[in-house]
Formats: sequence, structure tokens, C-alpha cells
Amino acid sequence: MRNKLSLLVVFAAALWLARSRIAAAQPLQSEPPTHLHRISDDVYVIENQVADVDSIRQYGGNVLLFLTPDGVIQVDCKFETMHDDIVAKVKSLTDKPIQYVILTHNHADHAGGAEKMSASGAKVVISVDDLENMARAPNQKWLPEVAYSGRAELRLGGKEIELYEVRGHTRGDTLVYIPSEKIVETGDLFATDPKLPFIVDYSSGGSWTDLTNEVDDLLKLDFNLAIPGHGLPITRKDVVAIRDRMVAIRERFRELNRQNKSADEIRQTLMKEMNWGQEPVSMSISGMMQELR
Repeated sequence: MRNKLSLLVVFAAALWLARSRIAAAQPLQSEPPTHLHRISDDVYVIENQVADVDSIRQYGGNVLLFLTPDGVIQVDCKFETMHDDIVAKVKSLTDKPIQYVILTHNHADHAGGAEKMSASGAKVVISVDDLENMARAPNQKWLPEVAYSGRAELRLGGKEIELYEVRGHTRGDTLVYIPSEKIVETGDLFATDPKLPFIVDYSSGGSWTDLTNEVDDLLKLDFNLAIPGHGLPITRKDVVAIRDRMVAIRERFRELNRQNKSADEIRQTLMKEMNWGQEPVSMSISGMMQELR
């Protein structure tokens, strides 16, 4: 992980709507699209009822809630259309306000509701590198109020979280670590549902090599439970298994690439051998062919 650097406060002048490779949110269904998953007395996760690609497109990713006596630290915020659902679930747990929203990265299924959270009074925090990814979006008019580089700490109500800026899914992913709970929120470094493949967004500066390296760094933290950007929480042992599968996919991809296989041949082989390569992973393959030679 990167060396600890000072917290950088960035004041932005305008409104931004996160652009993502994942399709924009669709109208909500009549059924409640999400539910609260209690992790501990102070930690909850707002999860989609179904962790599949269609639900991600419609509702977005997981939202972690860390309750403190002075308010809530929230990780990610789904699409803007999910704002009221998130706020209602927070109010069902506490009468304290959402004080901070930490964005694990710049994609709309995790950050699309950030502007509305800011307008409601929360301070929105993101890494410097993913702030720059946001700033490059066409017609941006708003950016998060606070950005950090490398590593930062946030304290609220006598409780503490640690932020680590890493590269993998994008060039500025944030790991959110809660030392007192031995919990880490990993964003989209990986998804835990087997139907959801590992994805690197090369347009946002991601890297498959760094992705696997950063999971190794993640395992240096003292945690018992990892909360992914999509899917159910998993144990440290599960993270080790995911890291091993990532490395196997990476090296098999490199082998096939060196055999001058086509993108479709690589996808089909990895789908058959390792159940990897289905939609929306195809968006990563051309970048992987350039990186993993």
C-alpha cells in the first residue's frame, strides 16, 4: 500500500453525475429492492435482494453503514434513484445524520448518488486519483468536497476508520478499514458472487497486475470479515481463495495471450476452465491483452 500522506481537502465548484461502464439505473420495482444485513451492533450493509448484473444495473452496489454517537459514516451510495431507500434504512437504525460518505471509486453504481448525499449535508470523500477520473467526465458540474492521497484516517464519535488508496479495479480504489470491528470494505477489487466476474476498468486506470497485488496487501490488514462492492460478506480465508483464483486467471490469460489466441478464444477458454469470461467482463479483455503479454 502507498505511504501515508496528508489529507487533501478539495473544494469543488460544480455538479457531477458519475459516468459508469455499467448501464444507468432503471426505474424501481414495486418490491423493496434492498435489505439491511446486520454485521454487528454498529455495522450494517444495505444489499440488493439479488446480487446479479441486472440488479447492479438497476440499484447499484453494496452500501456499508458504520454507526457512531455523532452520526453515520457511510461507504458508497448506489445510484441517485436509491437515495431515499438508503436514507430510510439509516433512519430505521439511528436518529443521527449521515456525516460522511466514502466512495470506494468513481463508478456510478457506487457513486451516482454522491451529489444528492452532499446536498443532504454529508461530506463526500474519495481518493485523489478517482477524483481526477470524475473530473474528466463530460459536462461535470460537481465533485466531492474532500479527497485524500495514499492513506487517511477519519474519526467521528470516538470511532475511527482508515482509508487506503490502491490500484486495481480503477487507479484510485479505496479500501475502508474499521480496526475496532476488524472489518474491511473492499469496493470492486472483487465480487463474492460467483456469477460476477473480476473486472478491471482500464479507462479509469485499472490494472490486473495491481489488482492481484493489492489483494495481497489487503491480507496484511488485521480483519476477520471483508465486505465487497457486490455480493455477501466473506471471511479472510475466502479472500485468500479469491486471491488464488485471481492469480490463476491472470496467468492462464497470459499463457493464452502468448499463444496468440483471439479475445473471444481467451474468453471462451477461461469461461470453460474457470467460469470466468461472461458479460460484462468483455470490456476488460482488450486491456488485459495489452497488459498481460
